[in-house]
This record gives sequence, C-alpha cells and structure tokens, in this order.
Amino acid sequence: MLSIVEIDRGTPKATSKKTVSLDIDGRTVTVPEGTSVMRAAAQAGIHIPKLCATEMVDAFGSCRLCLVEIEGRKGYPASCTTPVAEGMKVVTQNEKLGHLRRGVMELYISDHPLDCLTCPANGHCELQDMAGVVGLREVRYGYDGENHVYAQTKDGEANPRFVAKDESNPYFAFDPSKCIVCSRCVRACDEVQGTFALTIQGRGFDSKVAASQDDRFLDSECVSCGACVQACPTATLSEKSLIDKGQAEHSVVTTCAYCGVGCSFRAEMKGEDIVRMVPDMDGKANHGHSCVKGRFAIGYATHPDRITTPMIREKITDPWRVVSWEQAIDHVASEFKRIQKQHGKFAVGGITSSRCTNEETYLVQKLVRAAFGNNNVDTCARVCHSPTGYGLKSTLGESAGTQDFDSIEQTDVVLVMGSNPTDAHPVFGSKMKQRLRQGAKLIVIDPRGIDLVRTPHVQADFHLKLRPGTNVAMLNALAHVIVTEGLVDEAFVAERCEKAAFDKWRAFIAEERNSPEAQAAELGVPAEQVRGAARLYATGGNAAIYYGLGVTEHAQGSTAVMGIANLAMATGNLGREGVGVNPMRGQNNVQGSCDMGSFPHEFPGYRHVGDAEVRADFENAWGVPLHDEPGLRIPNMFEAALDGSFLGLYVEGEDIAQSDPNTQHVTAALQAMECIVVQDLFLNETAKYAHVFLPGTSFLEKDGTFTNAERRVSRVRKVMEPRCRYADWEVTQLLSNAMGYPMHYAHPSEIMDEIARLTPTFTNMSFDKIDQLGSVQWPCNDEHPDGTPVMHVGEFVRGQGRFMLTEYVPTSEKVNAKHPLILTTGRILSQYNVGAQTRRTANVMWHDEDLLEIHPHDADERGIRDGDWVGIESRAGDTVLRAKIAERMQPGVVYTTFHFPGSGANVITTENSDWATNCPEYKVTAVQVTRVEQPSAWQQRHEAFSERQRELLEQSRHAAADAP
Repeated sequence: MLSIVEIDRGTPKATSKKTVSLDIDGRTVTVPEGTSVMRAAAQAGIHIPKLCATEMVDAFGSCRLCLVEIEGRKGYPASCTTPVAEGMKVVTQNEKLGHLRRGVMELYISDHPLDCLTCPANGHCELQDMAGVVGLREVRYGYDGENHVYAQTKDGEANPRFVAKDESNPYFAFDPSKCIVCSRCVRACDEVQGTFALTIQGRGFDSKVAASQDDRFLDSECVSCGACVQACPTATLSEKSLIDKGQAEHSVVTTCAYCGVGCSFRAEMKGEDIVRMVPDMDGKANHGHSCVKGRFAIGYATHPDRITTPMIREKITDPWRVVSWEQAIDHVASEFKRIQKQHGKFAVGGITSSRCTNEETYLVQKLVRAAFGNNNVDTCARVCHSPTGYGLKSTLGESAGTQDFDSIEQTDVVLVMGSNPTDAHPVFGSKMKQRLRQGAKLIVIDPRGIDLVRTPHVQADFHLKLRPGTNVAMLNALAHVIVTEGLVDEAFVAERCEKAAFDKWRAFIAEERNSPEAQAAELGVPAEQVRGAARLYATGGNAAIYYGLGVTEHAQGSTAVMGIANLAMATGNLGREGVGVNPMRGQNNVQGSCDMGSFPHEFPGYRHVGDAEVRADFENAWGVPLHDEPGLRIPNMFEAALDGSFLGLYVEGEDIAQSDPNTQHVTAALQAMECIVVQDLFLNETAKYAHVFLPGTSFLEKDGTFTNAERRVSRVRKVMEPRCRYADWEVTQLLSNAMGYPMHYAHPSEIMDEIARLTPTFTNMSFDKIDQLGSVQWPCNDEHPDGTPVMHVGEFVRGQGRFMLTEYVPTSEKVNAKHPLILTTGRILSQYNVGAQTRRTANVMWHDEDLLEIHPHDADERGIRDGDWVGIESRAGDTVLRAKIAERMQPGVVYTTFHFPGSGANVITTENSDWATNCPEYKVTAVQVTRVEQPSAWQQRHEAFSERQRELLEQSRHAAADAP
C-alpha cells in the first residue's frame, strides 16, 4: 500500500529564493514563495488527502479532495492550486472538511466498480487509500454491477465508461470502468511526455479518457512511454505484467541499459521474477519519466534465445559443442597463447562494448594491455562518438559534454544538429519539448524533417535542411555571420580564449568563401535562413547546442565538433547553466567506455599510452611493463586479419558484423581469423563467425556503473542472479588468470576503487559515494568532491579555449549518374541499435523491419509506390528494403535504420571515415534505388548462412540433451 508520505508530494516545487512563513494547523512553516499550501503542509509533515495532484504534473485542482480552510477567505480552496502567503493561517482537518471530503469521495466511489480484492491496483490504489484516509464507510448511490448502472445516474442509463477494456497495447491495459476522470493521464501525456495523445471527451457522467480520436491505444499517437500508467491513481491504466503477476515483494533501484540518457528505474521483483520497471522519481537524469524501451522492453533478459552455457567449435562450419566454463576459458587461453607464439604478441586483441558497465570495460582493456601485452583494444564508441573526444579535447580540453540535462531549463535557444532526441533519447527529448513549449527558440540542422521540427505545441524557428556531408560548411557559414555582423562575445573571448588562435580563426572564418551566400549551393539552404539562425543563436540569450551521430559519423566529424565548440566559444555560450556543447551519446555507456580507456592510444582518463609518466602509474599499479605505442583500431584489425597478421579477437558485448560499415569486408576479415571469442547474451551476427561463445549477462544480473551523456555515473544493481553463472567482469577475470596475468577482484566496487586511484577525473568516485548521492557527474576529485554538473566554469579544462581552423573538405563519397542519391542512416523510437534486445520484445509491433524513406519526387521518378520492395545499390554492395514514401525527406536523399540484421543496411555503407578517428561515415553513402521483385543476392547469401548457423546450434543442443 502507498504510504501517505509517498502520495502527498503534491505540486511541483517552487524555485523562488524568497521565503514566506505561514501557520498550518498551529505549526509555523517557512517555505519558498510560490509553494502551494499542499506542499508546504507536506514539508511540515501534514498530509492533505488528494487524488488529482501528483508531483509529475502541474496542479489542477479538479478532485476537490484537498480542500482546506484559510482564515479570512470564503469557501474551501484547493490546497494544490493555492499558493502560500505571508501570515496565512490554514486549517487542514476539522469536522466540516471531513464531511466535504467524504461527500466528494462518496461520489467517486459511487462511479467506480468495487472489485478491490481482485483489482490489479489493490494495495497501491490511491482511490482506495484516500477512501480510508477520509473515513468513508458508506456509499448511498448504489452500483448495479450486472447491468452497469447506478441508481441515481441520469435516467438510470448505463455509464458510458463501462465498455470493453482496451488491451491493444502489448504492455498495458486500459479499463475505462475504473476511470475517475482525474485527468492525470492526460496531463502526464501533455506536460511530461509532450505527445498530447490523450483527451477528456464529454461532460459529467459522459466524460471519459480517449486516445487520439477515440482510437485504440495501439492505433493512436501514444508512444507507450508509460507516463499515463505511472500517473493513474487507480487500475484504469495498468501494466499487463502487474495484472499477470500481482504485487511485487521488493524492489531494487538500477540504471537503464538502453540509450545515453541513463534513466533510473525501480525494478519491482517477486523473488527473481521482474514484475515491472517503474521510473525512479529521484532519478537525476529522468526525474520519474521513461520511454517504451526502458520501461517495458526488458523481456529480452529472460528470452529463450539467451545462450547460458559456454560453447566452442574448431571451424565455423562445425556444430557448437557445449562445454564447461573451465573448458571454455582454458581453450581460449590456449588458442590465444598459440597465436601469439606463432605470430607475435600483436596478433590478438579485444573489443569493448558501450552496453557493458564501466568496470567490465575497464577490465577488458586491462586484459588486453596487461595479459595480451599490447594496445590492440577498441570500442564501438569510436564507431559513433570518437570525433566528440578528439574535437572537444582539442578546443575545450575535455572529451565530454559540458552540461547536465537539467541545464536546458535555463536555455533560451536550442540548436539541435544531427540528432533526433525524440527517437534516440526520448526522455531528454520530452524535457527539451517542455522547455520549447515554455518559449525557448529552436534551430534544427538536419537533412531530414525530424519530429522535433513540428510536433504538438512546438515549431522550429529554423530548419536548415542541409545536404548530407556539408556540416562543416554549415558551421562555417553560421560562424561567418557571427564574426562579420559583430555578434562575437568579445569580452568572453578575450578573457577565456587563446588570442592568437582566435585571431587566426576570425580571419579565416570572415573570408567570403565561408559566407552563407557562397555556400548556399553546396548546402542546399537559402542564405537568409542561415543568417537568421546564426543571429538567433548569437543574440537570443542562453544558447545550447545538442548534437549526435549526424555530426560525428562523417569524414569531417572531428572538424564539425571543433566547429561547434568554436561557435559556443565565440558567443560566450559555455561555463554556466543553459548553454554549452552537448553530445547526445547513443548507447547507455558510450561515455563510460571512452572514459575507461577503450581506445588503442589512450589509457583510462584519455591519457596517451606514449606518456611515460602516465604509463609508469599503470605499470606500478598493474605490476607489468606496458607497450608504449598505440595498437590497432577495429578497421586496422580487419586489414591485419586479411593480411594474416591478426588472428585472435575477444569481443565482449558488441556485434561488429552488423554494426560496422561495409559488412562484406567485415565478414571476410572475421572469416580470416583463427580464434574469435564472442561474449554476449545471444548468438548475434558476429557469433556466426566465432569459434568460442561465452554467455553474457544483462544489466539486471550485475553490479557496476554506467556513465550517461551528461557524465553522470550511476549505479547498476543486480536484481537477479546471472543466468549463466558468472557476471561479465568475472568472465574477463577468469580469462586473464588463464592467460597468466592474475586478477583477484571480489566485487565490481573494487574495480571502481582501482579506476578512481588511476584516473584523475574519478579520484573521489566510489560505490559508496554514488549510493550516498544517487549519482555523480565526473570530474569527481578534490576540487569537486561531489561531482561537476557544469564544466568549464571560470576557465576551460585546458586553461584557455582554443579556436581551431575548420576548413571544409567535401566528402569523397560523390553522387553520379550511377549512384545519384545520398543514403543517410539513423534510429527509430521503438528499436535500439542493432536490435538484439528490442527485436526480442513486443516493440516489434511498432517497427518490425527497416524501411527506406524516400521523397515522393524520387519515388515518382522510379515508379515506386509506398510499400514496394526496392533495391539499394552502393559502391560497397546492395540490399533490398521496403519503401516508405515520406515528405520529411528532401529530394535526392534517402534514409534507413539499421535495427534488423536481415536488412543489410551496413552492406551498402562504405569504409570512408573521419580523418582523425576512423569513425565511419555512415551518414553519406551514394546509392541508386530501383523497384525490385526479389531480395538481393547478399540477402540470399546471408539468409542461407544464417539458416546453416541455426542448424548447427540446434545440432549442438540436441547433442547436449543426449549427453549422459
């Protein structure tokens, strides 16, 4: 049952620094000006009954249960909507108020089925609780459950809310008969999520909640974020898992393992069984909100596709053989030692994953450096955000975003570039929409019309629909306007930035070739739009830039990040709340995998392996000499494999065969290796080429930490035992020990302690500190013992900011008569990354295949209709997708996602990459699109190979089942 304290949080907190004092039931209470009477009372330990009020949404005052008496005022005002005043005297409990509340509650109960004992909300129903609080013992208005009518309703007609349940949504049910029309669900959809999918239709007894135009929830505009379910005080909206499994017996707070927002959840459990995931109101990244993935799409953790026993095979054409952990680890160590003996110590390496914890990632890079004896370690984070590290390190001195998410509450101008927050980072996307609805201005720079350009009560002031590959030209054009129109914050630049570098940059950027007019043809954007956006960014108040893979995954990704930092420095938009440069990390621990030293040239904390002093620190701590030259990046590993000099690879939690560009080149390199070890939850695309499979663990089965896009380090807490015996960090430790380098950690907290000792930005980090504060944003050191929400306050990490020249160099990936269109890629709300997790959940009801979005003009020219199969051919390969004709595309540009392996999106992406970091140029691929009748040759080969791998797995399962 809910405690009164939990449900009496009341209305949102006031932010005023001025305080007022008032008397509530004889107690003197001092609170910030603007606080509601309800919240003031709650802070004094006085809990006023309520139904329509909740901390998630603004005060509404509709339920009339929170009535109070205020001396000198007529009537009985609602305490949730009444602000405090100096000297106010409030009475919250007396005989008259009790009588009024019981009357109000009696009306609610009279319009509600009394099936409490069998109701899924029994035990956490606020209506039930409040009936007890006000002392309701009798209901005079009788309910005829058989006929669904009430004795004293108008003309005895059936209540219109007594209709069949809507169970169309796979995750929650809507039972109108239990609705008290408090509007909390509607307000949560409007104010928290910003989708405006729910409404109240009708009046009086005819009033009811409806989705969109009275659609089923599945057919409506609802995005299944769960805000309505969380806000509902009854069982009107209930998780199906709660209906099926009943109430949880305990809960554990942990961190979501999907995107880089890093939402905090309370996993509600019955023993080892998850009842539901509830967004944590105390979560500093999400403040009680969630998305369809984090709240509902967790079924993959217990999916029957999970492999829970180690397996080995000699060749990829052999069936898998189930073995013990001891056999598997000994086999891997033996093979890696053999390869190194025959081909040298540089012939093996490892790949870390942004889906794993900081502690697990740290151990993999330590394994490679200390046990393998080389620096051949890389990460999927380089494949998406390595230009962020390079660009921000060069300009500002630190390889991470500058703000916390809450900073946007102080932002006046939001510039979104190459990012789709409502799909890729939906909880933060909702927070962004909240600020935009409050009046902040919006600039979107994207080749495609993302939802944020025009969404309910939000309209972009400028949508600069540039051509893919021209980001640097766009940033230079914006900067040109700022420099030549006198919009530079000269005082900020003089105080905070290197003068010589700025003077050189100013002269370069002022050249006419960088003007919006000179670049208009290249960009495909009218010059006046670019000028208008530049003026708004420079003069509109606090301006913040949020960017994503649409900036980094280009041949000039690092240059573009530098250009973004240049813009922020030139306008003084750094070092305080409401401004900044904010990279939106894609996966849950992209930031952390970078921080932990997953790059071949850097130790943890972004310190170069060639730095003798830094290397000595790690050598002393780890007890072995370490190599002083950078190792191989993933593309270099592939080339070396094809050359015959790189033959052993340990891959933890990553699917390079699906996620890396030019799939056919990747798989050729994998086939050339002698020992590939995959550690994962499922037999993914890479595992089809593996010789050893080591079962992995989900985030629900481990302890550790994730670091989100705002540098927030949050605890991951084990809610169930590993289904495969060992957590991932334990498997890496077993392998290291077998390789001859001893690791003896008893718990991930010991690994974090070592990280803190060796990483300056983590000096004061520990599990205890995180548990105490809820989460901690690095740097967390002696200067900032409780973490750092906003970076570069007062001065930049590198001292003075450095402006970098950003010469625009057009991509080498050109359109021509054979390949006249540009393909760009991205994500969709319901699916995640390579889809290994979300494809194994009911999220496929919204998106069960990758589609090719194409503008009507381009479709018309090719005779393509919506839903047709189309062939997409590039210089690297070809595949077939279903067409989706979309006005949001611009002519000459097509778009797809990469969530389904059979789609082969990366079969057609090329090996072009960022000049500084080798980050692949996923966003620019020249293609031709034609209407076809059958799958591509690649898809046929892929399906045949996949089917053979499934047969080999089944053979191994039968063999294991038949074994004595």
